[in-house]
Amino acid sequence: MRTKTLLLTAAVVAAGVASSMAQGTVFSVNAVGYVNTTMKPGFNLISNPLNAGADNTIPTLFKTAPFGTQVYRFHSTPTAGFDITTFDDLSGKWEAPGVPTLLTTPILPGTGLFVKNNVVPKADFTVTFVGEVPQGNLTTPLVKGLQIVSSQVPQEGKVSADLKYTGQAGDQLSKWDVTAQKFVTYGFDDLVNAWTLAGVANEPTIGVGESFFLSKNAAGTWSRTFDVNAQ
Repeated sequence: MRTKTLLLTAAVVAAGVASSMAQGTVFSVNAVGYVNTTMKPGFNLISNPLNAGADNTIPTLFKTAPFGTQVYRFHSTPTAGFDITTFDDLSGKWEAPGVPTLLTTPILPGTGLFVKNNVVPKADFTVTFVGEVPQGNLTTPLVKGLQIVSSQVPQEGKVSADLKYTGQAGDQLSKWDVTAQKFVTYGFDDLVNAWTLAGVANEPTIGVGESFFLSKNAAGTWSRTFDVNAQ
């Protein structure tokens, strides 16, 4: 689903005059909407596709999740691993023993998380993200090594052709197959300037609200300019 479709079905666009100057009138345009993300039984590799404003923390973003739901945030230092929080049925709160900052750190567009659906008996549940579509000059810093990233724009498409991530030599992109509960890993071949899967040209498609693991040989950025009115 492309962003235009998302906004037509799930957004309110508000335009207002920001300032009036000698060279003309400057307009400020905000696009606010919602995205419903389905959490399948087991692990789901998702993103926060919209900027919720003052509070993009896990307790706010996932306040309607069922008890027992777990959120895993990846960290690469001092060693690679996950910080984990659980929506506890006894306290009725998100609990993160030993890592209290997990509950206060904003989860912004461009990043990602594993969400584990532990509903018994197994069933889907939906998380609704509400907020503003990021616009303008957007930059996501990328570190050397492994990280979870996502498009800052709530747009479905090919990772390079549509979402404007320029692949680099040695890049490996791992999508999560939620049905099989395993990774599917693509590599970027700089000799043919294309993404490949099992040695065959195949550019991965990233969905709205989806994140992925990206491994890089060198630090870089994922930069693009986006204007909702230009779509």
